[in-house]
Amino acid sequence: MRLGPRAAAVLVLVSAFGVAAFGWPLLAAGGSQVAAHHTDAPWLFAALLPLLVAVVVATIADSGLEAKAVAMVGVLAAVGAALRPLGAGTAGLEPMFFLMVLSGRVLGPGLGFVLGSVTMFASALLTGGVGPWMPFQMLAMGWFTLGAGLLPGPGRIRGRAELWLLGAYGTVASFAYGTAMNLQGWTYLGGLSSGISFQPGDPLADNLARFLAYCLATSLGWDLGRAAMTLVLTLTLGTAVLRALRRATRRAAFEAQITFEPSRRAAPGEETHRARTVHEAAS
Repeated sequence: MRLGPRAAAVLVLVSAFGVAAFGWPLLAAGGSQVAAHHTDAPWLFAALLPLLVAVVVATIADSGLEAKAVAMVGVLAAVGAALRPLGAGTAGLEPMFFLMVLSGRVLGPGLGFVLGSVTMFASALLTGGVGPWMPFQMLAMGWFTLGAGLLPGPGRIRGRAELWLLGAYGTVASFAYGTAMNLQGWTYLGGLSSGISFQPGDPLADNLARFLAYCLATSLGWDLGRAAMTLVLTLTLGTAVLRALRRATRRAAFEAQITFEPSRRAAPGEETHRARTVHEAAS
């Protein structure tokens, strides 16, 4: 599903909003209350919900989708939320990420972003993982799924080449997701007298160096597990899942239109037969 101009504009707005929400502590002055970064969550969540609705509305307006396509997003979000508890808390092995990669490829960037965010919200409710990190997780997973929808060659690359493309993307994006979530929580460590702690007001380059050391020391193992599982599941189950998703999405997204073609000097009853044939072909 292609990205139209209105959906693209809304996604740019949401992404700019999200980048500011994640990154503002890095630019804060030394005396600011950066430790209260976790209090941003209610405001971020309140702003994110109408923006997600705007993405859906803009995507529908640009592509002419019907309500059945939105229902498809709901079904996939429920499946993704059900997959998350199967691996959460075990060395970063989270099977929901591979489904988000494949779904984003099929649905495109607009609905893909919405799917990622809604899936993370639903899974947080299911697992009891509601906290100040949740809206940040919704944004990060939205970007994760959006990126899969932006991969090249959706109509040309098929078979093993597409699986390797999706597997490579899922591997890199799994690390990117972990890095984004590290940034959200790392700023709480300011003032803990650690060599990898965030220091408000320090030069950006110094804090980024500490952040890199923090990621290597704390979350690299989790990110490796997430990336490895995403790659393996994409390569082994990707063909069947992509086929099922494309078949279901085609049926949900497009309503075949009945057209009547005028026939040349039609004999009695011939034009009616022709209309019926077009209708049968469309269905």
